[in-house]
Amino acid sequence: MSLVRAKSEVEVRTARQILAWSRDLVEPALRSAVGGLPAATRRIADYHFGWADEDGEPIEAYGGKALRPAITLLAAEAVGGQAESAVPAAVAIELVHNFSLLHDDVMDADLSRRGRATAWTVYGLGPAILAGDALLSLALDVLIDSEHEHCTEAARSLSATVQELVDGQLADAHFETVDSVAPEECEWMARQKTGALIGCSAALGGLLGDGTPDQVARLQTFGEDLGLAFQYVDDLLGIWGDPKVTGKPVHSDLRRRKKSLPVTTALTSATAPGDELQQLFATEIAEADLAHAAYLVDRAGGKADAQTKADHWLSSALSSLTAADPVAGAHTDLETLARLAAHRDH
Repeated sequence: MSLVRAKSEVEVRTARQILAWSRDLVEPALRSAVGGLPAATRRIADYHFGWADEDGEPIEAYGGKALRPAITLLAAEAVGGQAESAVPAAVAIELVHNFSLLHDDVMDADLSRRGRATAWTVYGLGPAILAGDALLSLALDVLIDSEHEHCTEAARSLSATVQELVDGQLADAHFETVDSVAPEECEWMARQKTGALIGCSAALGGLLGDGTPDQVARLQTFGEDLGLAFQYVDDLLGIWGDPKVTGKPVHSDLRRRKKSLPVTTALTSATAPGDELQQLFATEIAEADLAHAAYLVDRAGGKADAQTKADHWLSSALSSLTAADPVAGAHTDLETLARLAAHRDH
């Protein structure tokens, strides 16, 4: 039975079912692409993706939800195309996402991801960075090698998106070195760092599904706005998330004094809790004070504001999705994934 759904099929699926369907389509092609890397690089990549242990022995560890490639496949269906046509784009998107994660873990000195030791702690800083570089290069190769009618345009779009992502990451790192960051600056950074790639995920699906330019543009806006909603929730998880769900220690962002979206709102709130939080952020926060710092973010309005903004950008994203005039079944599935992204438990 084909993994590709008929255009007229309007079954209601859970997010779990949608993501499983996407993995069944994307993972064989993803493994094949990574399998073509040189042995030393492939070993690090296999570990990072959860396909192997640190000695290179095959395992099946949790590799993340793979939300972005699922959006790519559904976007292709949304414009009347078939999901299979967008598999190269979905693979490329997942490769770029994991390039960014390998580098992000190094930049943030994170010790764990998805409940396992980060690649740089296992193989070293240099090898992890180089493995990320290899995934980025491979992503563009996958798109060009697909020989799809729009493969060159897709590669250029992905390359431009990587520039936006890097710009956002640079801003994120810079914010940790300055005393004051305005909420609007932080939101701009989040749109670059997270929104750009999710927007590209949807746009490439629409492009390889042969959507109209207007549909592709609206799908891109859908993804960009969803990316902002996603980042607001991700920042909530970075403070209050369950380590069993996030794979990272509780209060991980506060431990690094990261000026995330809720923290920035709290620091600029001109409230007593916000002022006290400013004093805590002036020096390294003691482990015993992390819970109190989280309390101050909440009391200063950072937590409530982040969830309100997540809801706002989700609503905006869904409006753009509807404006793209999507096929019914894909529309329903994209909305299901969007709601999952914007309402993860924290």
